[in-house]
Amino acid sequence: MNCQDFFRRFSNKIAVGLKIIASIGLFSLFSCETKINPALENADALLVVDAWLNNKPGDQVITLTKTQSYFDNSLPPAVSGATVTVVDKAGKVFAFNEDPAAKGNYVWKPVGNDRLGVTGTSYRLTIQAEGEVYEASSKMGRAPKIDTLTLTKNLPEQTNPDFYIAEFVAIDFQGPGDTYWIRATKNGVLLNKPSDINVAYDAGFSAGGNFDNVAFITPIRRGINPNDTDANDKALSPYLPGDSVYVEINSITVQAFNYLQEVEIQTNRPGGFGELFARPISNVSTNIVNLNKNGKKALGFFNVAAVSGRGQRFKKN
Repeated sequence: MNCQDFFRRFSNKIAVGLKIIASIGLFSLFSCETKINPALENADALLVVDAWLNNKPGDQVITLTKTQSYFDNSLPPAVSGATVTVVDKAGKVFAFNEDPAAKGNYVWKPVGNDRLGVTGTSYRLTIQAEGEVYEASSKMGRAPKIDTLTLTKNLPEQTNPDFYIAEFVAIDFQGPGDTYWIRATKNGVLLNKPSDINVAYDAGFSAGGNFDNVAFITPIRRGINPNDTDANDKALSPYLPGDSVYVEINSITVQAFNYLQEVEIQTNRPGGFGELFARPISNVSTNIVNLNKNGKKALGFFNVAAVSGRGQRFKKN
């Protein structure tokens, strides 16, 4: 599942999940073996906006879908026939045209070496769809350079003698308030589980960490490692000699930082009896606003990121 599919499915289903957890929690007080078929109320379908843009070369895509029933396992229905534009503070318009071969995907194609996104520039997204007009704004931050990627064998806390941990090294910019989304690709496959969400406020976890203009702290540097287990639930080595890794640091707004933290909390659930004591399921925030206060609301997010990246194939022994 790619990034867009993950966030579309999450946005489509999170609202009704609360009712299911509540029902399961109530019945589990009486019997762990009780089978239930909770009746869910029908809700109006809402627009879901997947608009994570960046300054990398190539096409930029915004995807529009609709929410659906929690138990509907089909792909979310596409929203076709919309008008989608992004405008920078100087008035330059980036028109996103619907892909005739992929309904609901709206694409901006660069001409020559043109790119969408200049550090420090603000952007406004406008969507006209199904009689409603939605807007969102984002300012492109800065992304620090990744200095090195390393592979370390046999950390003291590991009992597996062939356990390898990958790590990146980068220095946060001087000046507090930079926020980032660190993403990793192993052997060409994006690490895209809820547990793989790795965000940073300056070089730490939060605004109160006071980690400005220093190297990212160890848990964030090692957040590029997949958390895979074998059939016996034993941790597998995240990487092995010969594997490749590609790491990106994406600049995000503080609002996007909060959004991704909420997504991680709401999707990386403990399951089972632990749900009784977990944070309740709830809708996550959004920066997509309907200009008609009485119109239908929207879900999803808009962010324009500067991206720095570095890749490496680890040498075999």
